[in-house]
Amino acid sequence: MAIANQLIALLKSHNEGDNERFYSVAMQLAAHEAKIGHGKLAEELRDLVDQAKTRRGQPPRDSGKTIPIGRPRGELAGLLSASWPKHRLGEMVLDEHLGYRLNRVIREQRNASRLLAHGLSPRRKLLLMGPPGTGKTLTASVLAGELGLPLFQVRLDGLITKYMGETAAKLRQVFDATGCTRGVYFFDEFDAIGSQRSLENDVGEVRRILNSFLQMIEQDESHSLIVAATNHPEILDQALLRRFDDILYYGLPNDAQIAALLKTRLGGRAQKGISWKRLAEKARGLSYAEIVRTCDEVLKEVVMEQKGSIGEPDIRQAIEERVYAKSHFNKQPS
Repeated sequence: MAIANQLIALLKSHNEGDNERFYSVAMQLAAHEAKIGHGKLAEELRDLVDQAKTRRGQPPRDSGKTIPIGRPRGELAGLLSASWPKHRLGEMVLDEHLGYRLNRVIREQRNASRLLAHGLSPRRKLLLMGPPGTGKTLTASVLAGELGLPLFQVRLDGLITKYMGETAAKLRQVFDATGCTRGVYFFDEFDAIGSQRSLENDVGEVRRILNSFLQMIEQDESHSLIVAATNHPEILDQALLRRFDDILYYGLPNDAQIAALLKTRLGGRAQKGISWKRLAEKARGLSYAEIVRTCDEVLKEVVMEQKGSIGEPDIRQAIEERVYAKSHFNKQPS
């Protein structure tokens, strides 16, 4: 029935001249074919969509640019931003346990038809917890990239309003979209709508929003992935935890992971004899995102100074600057 509905939507969008909707449905069909193991057909469909977009002067699916979901219908275009990420799991430096759990989500999604045929449901509702810069946002992009799905980021500035009942109505539009367009729907800074209902500064509208989300996510039976991320798990309402299929915890990288990330980002232009272990000890306490930015600073200096290679002092200086800036910021009065 889902395929029949998509074919109807494909013809309808063509008749109405709605090119963006046409491309979106075509990519849904490609994702479905990939999910049931027809990889060659899925790739051919995606290539045809890319060719059509190129002829119309639009970016292909892997350009990394934000693309519209389609013609604005109601307020949906102001609630979601869409992109086609090309990130892969291999790009992430993860501890073994977290890497295994993310790979399991991807495997279950790729074998969804087989699992559903046996009365089993693949994991698709995920809650990501951890400090800033530890890879939660990148995880949403990786899931979309690995599964060939669009990434829809929920825009909290468009979702949350001051008018009673309006936010819940907008939230309903987002959940309705999960059934119409399969993708990865990402709620970043999720604590903005998932905070405890017993907090002293809570208001009635916040409780209503959370109650609405709890009801909608429990009733959601789409084939989309719903991913929520928070930097403040301590303020999340406990009722949320049982609504998610998996809760993934992200932490700061250890020395081995820091060394691996530094080597991955800088190893291609680094001089021989660099002690990545020694540099990792210097960078201890930095997040993944902070280390990536540090590596970018080193690379920019190499380009501007027209250096042929990167030396250990170059990397050490950039790390020390980042560590100093972070420690100085943390000492600021709140």
